[in-house]
Amino acid sequence: MTYPRYTGRKWLNFFQSLLIIIAMSGILALLGWLVAGKTGIVWAFATGAAVFVVSAGLSPWSMILRMYNARFLRPEQAPALYQTLSLISRKAGLSRNPVLFYIPSSAVNAFSMGHKKKPIIAVTDGLLRTLNLRELGAVLAHEISHIRNNDIKIMNIADVVSRLTALLALSGQLLLFINLPLIITQGYHISWWIIAVLILAPTISTIMQLALSRTRELDADIDAAMLTNDPMGLAQALAKLEYRSPGWLTGIFRPGKKTDLPSILRTHPKTKDRIDRLISLTKDIKGQEHDSPESGHLVLPSSIPVIRPKPPKGARENRHF
Repeated sequence: MTYPRYTGRKWLNFFQSLLIIIAMSGILALLGWLVAGKTGIVWAFATGAAVFVVSAGLSPWSMILRMYNARFLRPEQAPALYQTLSLISRKAGLSRNPVLFYIPSSAVNAFSMGHKKKPIIAVTDGLLRTLNLRELGAVLAHEISHIRNNDIKIMNIADVVSRLTALLALSGQLLLFINLPLIITQGYHISWWIIAVLILAPTISTIMQLALSRTRELDADIDAAMLTNDPMGLAQALAKLEYRSPGWLTGIFRPGKKTDLPSILRTHPKTKDRIDRLISLTKDIKGQEHDSPESGHLVLPSSIPVIRPKPPKGARENRHF
């Protein structure tokens, strides 16, 4: 079955992601050339590849989970949640179901880690208490989409490129500063565009990295809607997350009101934009929901009793996830 809006947006997200990574790599190559010529370009990409391979091999997932006091959520503690996870993972074509971890935090959040062969999804206590099973299934589908699309690896590549860009820019600035007396006394001319590149490159690279993150989030939203055939499930979950996310003081006096960052500085698209896109996808599904027996919603368990793991004696709840 084909969904015009789904197909078109998938291709648009793919090309946007590709162009952003190419642009970030181009900035890195330019800095390498400014600092050390062709050798600098080779060094930049060789170092980036080495850092990525080493960081991927270290697999710091266990360290991250310990930092958030996360604990393994056994299937018998959340049978309905695991049943939902299994249904979505099978539809997504994953060879292994993600392992669920529970974070004893009041924050309403979830995130994915690992890769297709060892996928991990962490959910907070606040998420389990706030969302119903339909909405939780949509959130799990969103995280599974990140895993299936290799978004974690893509964002790691972007992070390595951005950090190397900042390092090369700093190196170029230091070289310029060290040689400043020689430049002044010998009358050498340094083009202003070179100085501008050295100063602005890290900021531009970071902005591109944020844009890539927003693109991958939109792509995961679209895939999640298709995995569940229920865009409104994710739309409702996003609306609840948006309402529960403001700071504590704002939440008391102006519930549901958030400090609005400029779009260019966001890691995620604006919630309203995400919900609008999901609503538009319902038109495709409603128009074709009778064309195929596979086009209906996933048949999810009717309830979601969760036996929450008890925190270790003396442990404090993590409220800064």
